[in-house]
Amino acid sequence: MLGWDTARLLARAGEAAPEEFETAYEPLVARRAAREPLAYITGHREFYGLELEVTPDVLIPRPETEIIVEAVLSSMSTLQLFTMIDACTGCGNIAVAVAKERANARIVATDVSAGALDVARRNAARHGVENRVMFVQADLFGDVDGPVDVITVNPPYVAQRNASGLQPEVGGHEPHVALFGGDDGLEIVKRVVAEAPRLLRPGGLLLFEFGFGQEIDAEQLLRDSRALAFVDLKRDLQGIARTAIARRI
Repeated sequence: MLGWDTARLLARAGEAAPEEFETAYEPLVARRAAREPLAYITGHREFYGLELEVTPDVLIPRPETEIIVEAVLSSMSTLQLFTMIDACTGCGNIAVAVAKERANARIVATDVSAGALDVARRNAARHGVENRVMFVQADLFGDVDGPVDVITVNPPYVAQRNASGLQPEVGGHEPHVALFGGDDGLEIVKRVVAEAPRLLRPGGLLLFEFGFGQEIDAEQLLRDSRALAFVDLKRDLQGIARTAIARRI
């Protein structure tokens, strides 16, 4: 509310707050007490070292999604130029982070939500990568053309039957179109595995996130594919499997 950085706040912490501060601050405390996510109140969230705008139109980026960014960067490190599709881009966190780290990346980012794409475009402009990331409104891949070197997807993967067990911050505030993937949570994941191969060059990589406890199903979907070869499951710092990687045969 004050527009101060941490150093200034620490230096002036013993002073009385400006008169207008409490009037503006108390409503924000009330919003958080009502379980509205902090990122929606402040309007931003850090992801892969970047401050990104977030609004109720987009899912709030999670730290575990940085696994996808790290895997893309390491896998594409030897290519002078690489092309990428980032489906279900949301606030653009994956696409913007990859483009920021690799000037040789050319990315098409898609989302079914026009509101989410507006946020993603602003994040791309904020970090100076708007000329290398093209945003397209589409249900998953839509009419996007290939072949590309890599496809990333952070799809809706929460099972609809588990909706009542979500924290109020999630189920009550984050966009349901970005959360729920059908009754078992795998509806969009199955589409990703079926539709991604037509857009990947031979040897190209597919990386997608999945939900807690879905690793067996995710791996089996890839092993059953005639167009994709299972490569790996990446785990977060708690040892929980979060990301599947497959290669186009």
